[in-house]
Amino acid sequence: MSAPNPEPVLRASSKLLCLAYAAIAIAALIATWSQNLAYFGNPTDVVSAFAVFLRETKVTPASRSITVDILLFFLAAAILMVIEARKHGIKFVWVYIAGGVLIAISVTFPLFLLARELRLGKADPTRLRAADTIPLAVFAVLIAGLTIWVDAL
Repeated sequence: MSAPNPEPVLRASSKLLCLAYAAIAIAALIATWSQNLAYFGNPTDVVSAFAVFLRETKVTPASRSITVDILLFFLAAAILMVIEARKHGIKFVWVYIAGGVLIAISVTFPLFLLARELRLGKADPTRLRAADTIPLAVFAVLIAGLTIWVDAL
């Protein structure tokens, strides 16, 4: 009689990836909601305040560009999330998408990726070459710096 297989364990690379996704989600939550709270303050009429917020996303070509960019990224991310959730048995995919609308897609997309990695990380290791790791690290530092710069304004 053979012993049952032990529960698969996440590899170190998957743990690091999960940590990165969690850090991005936390940073995104802080960066987006510090601005949302500063913008909205204490509105008496949330619906009107949100309508003004949406209208102000169209004020300049720069705001329209970033708004369209985020909306189309959100659509592509939602398609990927639903397909990957169904493929890998990740529950509550529509909660991640609804959270993207109500909280921020920059928060919920990394959380979805974390859930996906927890599902996949036990079976298939993620292997990145230095040619991928170094540019990703540089890009991460650049994005973190820009996030801090934008959030501090």
